[in-house]
Amino acid sequence: MKGKSLAWALSAALAGITLSSAVQAEEQFVTIGTGGQTGVYYVAGQSICRFLNRGAAEHGIKCNAPASGGGVANVNGIRSGEFNFGIMQSDHQFKAMKGVAPFEKEGAMDDIRAVFSLQSEVFTILARRDANIASFDDLKGKRVNIGNPGSGQRDTLEEIMQVKGWDRSAFSLAAELKPAEQASALGDNNIDAMTYFVGHPNGAIQEATTTTDAVLVPVTGAEIDKLLAEKSYYTKADIPGGVYKGNDAPTPSIGGKAVLSTSAKASPEVVYQLVKSVFDNIDRFKRLHPAFADLKEEDMIKVGLSAPLHEGAVRYYKERGWL
Repeated sequence: MKGKSLAWALSAALAGITLSSAVQAEEQFVTIGTGGQTGVYYVAGQSICRFLNRGAAEHGIKCNAPASGGGVANVNGIRSGEFNFGIMQSDHQFKAMKGVAPFEKEGAMDDIRAVFSLQSEVFTILARRDANIASFDDLKGKRVNIGNPGSGQRDTLEEIMQVKGWDRSAFSLAAELKPAEQASALGDNNIDAMTYFVGHPNGAIQEATTTTDAVLVPVTGAEIDKLLAEKSYYTKADIPGGVYKGNDAPTPSIGGKAVLSTSAKASPEVVYQLVKSVFDNIDRFKRLHPAFADLKEEDMIKVGLSAPLHEGAVRYYKERGWL
């Protein structure tokens, strides 16, 4: 009897080892390109992975969302295979698909696919009050962080500079700091103004306005109206008043949507499970950052999406009766 019990125990153990090995063999690892650690992209990527990883025992997919250079870098990361998914500005999804600046060297990315959109984003300029910057034009001759190469803020700033006929020589200093480095540089008086294309509230801007007497700068005027008329992926947008210390009134600017993108080569099952993990927990997801609070499912599956939806996302949206 003892012999039989031992045999059964050994068989069960071996079966467990075999099953465990099979599960491990089926595990898939996916990476989401995000942004700087103080930005909303990073929180969004971490939050998506959080929900996807909760179901890893069932679907075998494990998710990682490291900090990255931002939207442009995420497009290039998807193209190269470094990232399976990437968060980017809605205009970058459009520009990548068309192969226009800043992606003209790489050419049109025919296989870029949309998954869903996220929070609204606003092009944001924050300046030291003692720098006397009250409008975009007041940036001329100042020390400005134009953003690190590959960042969304830099691309948008360069589009605005283009319609104004400016180049980098318009600034006494054109710094290339990463988002996480901006607030301290502003506080240490190493720059007069920082730029960001971001959802609000934002940690870096909260830090800067808490430690420094700083003001949000409106982005308006005839050239901005021209940009809005020529570039349909931008819209008029406001930074809400009262979100940051010393900035009680809304600040007008331009904006768009943050979007999660992938490649047509991405596994339909992986995309399906990722989408399902977020939308099945949408109320919890919305509580993970104030910028997510107003997300609506019906908008997330269509607003701000320039590229075709990935088939894995379409499958889930049809199951829910949304398409």
